[in-house]
Amino acid sequence: MGFFDFSDKILDAARQAEIEAARSFGDIEETGEYNQQKVLSAFIDNAVTEPDFGATTGYGYGDRGRDKLDAVFARAFGAEDAIVRHSFVSGTHTLSVALFGILRPGDVMLSVTGTPYDTIHSVIGLSGSGMGSLRDFGVRYEQVELNADGRPDIPSVIEAVKKLNPRMVYLQRSRGYTLRPSLSVAEIGEVAAAVHGISNAVVMVDNCYGEFVEKTEPVQAGADLMAGSLIKNPGGGIARTGGYIAGRKDLVELCSYRATTAGLGKEVGCTNGVSRDMYMGFFNAPTAVAAALKTAVFAASLFETLGFEVSPASDEKRHDIIQTICLENSERLCEFCKGIQSGSPVDSFVVPEPAPMPGYDSDVIMAAGTFIMGASIELSADAPLREPYAVWMQGGLNYPSGKTAVMFAAENLYKAGLLK
Repeated sequence: MGFFDFSDKILDAARQAEIEAARSFGDIEETGEYNQQKVLSAFIDNAVTEPDFGATTGYGYGDRGRDKLDAVFARAFGAEDAIVRHSFVSGTHTLSVALFGILRPGDVMLSVTGTPYDTIHSVIGLSGSGMGSLRDFGVRYEQVELNADGRPDIPSVIEAVKKLNPRMVYLQRSRGYTLRPSLSVAEIGEVAAAVHGISNAVVMVDNCYGEFVEKTEPVQAGADLMAGSLIKNPGGGIARTGGYIAGRKDLVELCSYRATTAGLGKEVGCTNGVSRDMYMGFFNAPTAVAAALKTAVFAASLFETLGFEVSPASDEKRHDIIQTICLENSERLCEFCKGIQSGSPVDSFVVPEPAPMPGYDSDVIMAAGTFIMGASIELSADAPLREPYAVWMQGGLNYPSGKTAVMFAAENLYKAGLLK
């Protein structure tokens, strides 16, 4: 650590934390290798070749690289079909395309993981009006709360499905700005089995932050559809934008009509020269996700050592890349984010400050010195300034730099006299 001036206290805590964290690293690396081979197999089976990276313009008719990328994603994720597009501007946009692709006026959307993430509220119609939300188009929204332990309440889900006859049962795999645990693929499979046992409802999963954390994905466990962002896990830190929807072929087709227009669907959409980054990012994704998980485990171990409550714990099984650290007050929260920013490769000199952000109901502080704006697979930390003053940290393109930035955050707290 000769390049940076860390205090003995933080260096000693980091050494101890890494010893503890190493217990989990072996499992992470084994899963990463499995998923890397899975993705390599998908590339080989689909005969990816240099011309697939070529640019198309205009309508994009006959873009074989675009179509083959869909097939590579579908094969790696164990899905019947997929649509992968740079024109999906965010995870929220991708989820919105899927929701509007499936749901029709008079349908019921039933969320069985409580209230979804903040930015999807206006899509559903939980906030705002007259903007073209699902509610504006006559889609009714209902929800089932999670159990006290943050797990799906399957008896209540069954009861709600019988009563409401929903067109869609929606699950959010990751925790969002809550302290509940992320869902495992097995838990998602249990919900899907319960729903499909009594209903033809479409089981859809917001899979953001979860791709390649486990050896299987939700559609392999019984979910009908899942969606995510390419500036998170499956973009591998290389894709500069985009998202994917994967699952049953008929459902992906419906979503494609929303992504472009009815009747054209996946047949149009030029790639404008971005295909190489999307292919390469997906190929790199399993290794990038493993690095992010190791960074998260180290952060959990370090802040456990320093006396803070963390979730997941350093030795806990993980189902997404997010690490939550409860910092208990706004001063610690801001200093942590400033530390992450100062240890970033880009904009390390910038000082993050809390500010209003579209889609959020309180000021948010974000640290993200990233090569791609807002890329959550790169190391970032963010939090709303509200109780319980927890920070949600995710990403890390490689473990050594991720570890170092986490140490910057701890050092900031120490120098400010804010450690316990």
